[in-house]
Amino acid sequence: MRRGTILALATGTLTLSACTTPAQMHSEDQLNAVAVGCGLALGELIQDEAQKKLLLLVHNNPTTGQRVCVFQWARRNGLKAVFVNMDVPS
Repeated sequence: MRRGTILALATGTLTLSACTTPAQMHSEDQLNAVAVGCGLALGELIQDEAQKKLLLLVHNNPTTGQRVCVFQWARRNGLKAVFVNMDVPS
């Protein structure tokens, strides 16, 4: 009985670990295409190299539509969207 429980736990752990894939780094071109598609400027979407699962939107007061667009793309690609409001000097 105990051996069966251990085997079931090991199988479950292996199954779950197979579902999680490490985040891939997206190219600057890919991120810029998403940014433009969401109504943002080039370079306003950044993927953190140290924390690959983070997708940073650096924009001053993005609209709700822009936030939703970025959030949905990040979610589809296994990333966590982080919104940073920043005033960029002109």
